[in-house]
Amino acid sequence: MRFGKALLYTILVLYAIVTMIPFLWALSSSFKTLEEIVGGSISFIPKDFTLDNYKQIFIEQELFPRWFMNSVIIAVTVTMLNLIFNSMAGYALARLHFRGKQTIFMIILAVLMIPAQVTMIPNYLILKQLGWLNSYQGMIVPAMINATFIFMMRQFFINFPKELEEAAALDGLSRIGTFFRIVLPLARPALAAQAIFVFMGSWNDFMRPLIILSDPQLFTLPLGLNSFKGQYISYWNYIMAASMVFTMPVLVIYAFFNRYFIKGISFTGGK
Repeated sequence: MRFGKALLYTILVLYAIVTMIPFLWALSSSFKTLEEIVGGSISFIPKDFTLDNYKQIFIEQELFPRWFMNSVIIAVTVTMLNLIFNSMAGYALARLHFRGKQTIFMIILAVLMIPAQVTMIPNYLILKQLGWLNSYQGMIVPAMINATFIFMMRQFFINFPKELEEAAALDGLSRIGTFFRIVLPLARPALAAQAIFVFMGSWNDFMRPLIILSDPQLFTLPLGLNSFKGQYISYWNYIMAASMVFTMPVLVIYAFFNRYFIKGISFTGGK
């Protein structure tokens, strides 16, 4: 057992090193000049340390703060809507009894098997008919529910103790009151896990903004980063600096929700 544990930790440490090297190089390159980056040498310590890359993207690149705010608005709104609607749908499938419940659940499972690429063109055509192309609602409304997390929340609520809901009913709470005042506050582990996944998916999304958005004022950060690539030259120093700014919110959110995240994954998978 000692040998097995030592081997496991060795593999994990090696994997962590391999994973961290690209991030550390990108962090180092965000403080380098373009000439040093494209010079061919691989070094983690900048020869000419500079903050000009960050000054360029925040001050001289006028649209970068706007791209950052667009990403924040869209990602936060999508995450909040998913937490509410996915939880309500999962609770209904786990606790309520109504006609067609199993059929709806089977449809949700079928949706999980459909690749997202298949629905891109239909989504685009629907948004075009609604006049929602190049708008916040075009980015938010189609993403405000997710079949994967409806299923995840259903699994969580199946394991949720019914005695708490029965006690709330005896105290006079309605079904809606029980859900929002008793069930949802106690579902924080599952909500935290869901929040991390949904936020990361929305924050890192490149393909959907590329299809829906055409006005540079409405670009999100992944789409905006692409503008640093020219026809003949790519400004890797600006790309690395912008990538670091792009990465930090996700790291902060994961660090904040980490303990709930691990607990939520283990709980929802327990059934």
